[in-house]
Amino acid sequence: MQMTSAHSETTSRLLEMEDLYSAHNYHPLPVVLSKGEGVYVWDADGKKYYDFLSGYSALNQGHCHPKIIASLVQQAHKLTLTSRAFYNDQFGEYAKFITTYFGYAKLLPMNTGVEAVETAIKLCRRWGYAIKGIPENKARIIVCEGNFHGRTSTVISFSSDPASYTGFGPYMPGFDIIPYNDKEALAKALQNKEVAGFLMEPIQGEAGVVVPDEGYLKTAAQYCKDANVLFIADEIQTGLARTGRMLACDYENVRPDILILGKALSGGTMPVSAVLTDDEIMLTIKPGEHGSTFGGNPLACAVAITALGVIREEHLAENAAIQGEYLRKGISSLNSPFIETVRGKGLLNAIVIRHPDSNAAWNICLELKENGLLAKPTHGDKIRLAPPLTITRAQLDECLEMIADSLLILK
Repeated sequence: MQMTSAHSETTSRLLEMEDLYSAHNYHPLPVVLSKGEGVYVWDADGKKYYDFLSGYSALNQGHCHPKIIASLVQQAHKLTLTSRAFYNDQFGEYAKFITTYFGYAKLLPMNTGVEAVETAIKLCRRWGYAIKGIPENKARIIVCEGNFHGRTSTVISFSSDPASYTGFGPYMPGFDIIPYNDKEALAKALQNKEVAGFLMEPIQGEAGVVVPDEGYLKTAAQYCKDANVLFIADEIQTGLARTGRMLACDYENVRPDILILGKALSGGTMPVSAVLTDDEIMLTIKPGEHGSTFGGNPLACAVAITALGVIREEHLAENAAIQGEYLRKGISSLNSPFIETVRGKGLLNAIVIRHPDSNAAWNICLELKENGLLAKPTHGDKIRLAPPLTITRAQLDECLEMIADSLLILK
């Protein structure tokens, strides 16, 4: 925890309580938030900020979107949870809505993003045994270096980030790691007849918004099809209009065999995730073989329908494409010697800082906070810039001034 003399008594007390009573598995910026609306948040002392993290893209629709909150409150007064031991009057409507929305036959509902990733892994392996005919316990899944799919024991087993996996072994077998954005490496890995799936992020978010070469997704999907291997897209962060299309895969007209969604599926109100696929894959799992107490709960279903509706009604993908291009051009035009590159698609962007001080990106984020904009470094030298998709040109102009002023702390 970092304390400064500028903190009020209230903020200091709240920071100290979290430090004392909570696990130290996060390193937050020293700001305590108490209110959010649209692209803005306010701290416990009433200071207003632009939110350029959006709950790691869970708030694509903005903070406390009135339609989403109204849906949440209305359903919360009626029925919140039944478990899937019984039918409820919201789940069928939601399943029909989301499968039609994305063009798949079946939905398997979960809660957090990593639960959906785990579900996709199980589906892929089961399909590999039941349909492809891979010998039992031999199925392999190809993944990419630099991936971030969550932090469960299975998922960290194929992470290439020592901070994620060190000290948590033994690890789950059955994964082959190849370089990201490397078609030749994928083609070689697919020669193994025991490969059931290729799990990847269309843009690597946590790695620093790494955008693959144009054509990579289309080629990868075709290679998988030719090898009778499932192409699995983790669009938890890149999906739901964040990159300027409804899905990042849409840029290359790629339809994943298994699509994983989460984060903004609830507009940032509660954990809601989804795995979408077709009958041949989904129906390999039978009753009792997978589930979740809260998955498909009526509250989540009602909220998700509204959250998905807002994305289309407010043309958030189109706005993300327009404003994202404006943001990248605006940052590039600053001509800062400390910015190595600006990259991204839509409103999922990052600036890579070039500076001898390894804490430079963190210090810039502290200065951004002082100037009224909240962002967070990833992997040391990269600052992710991902505001809610409702942001306007005029608001971005204000933010660009804040970014320019904050860079002045570097010498």
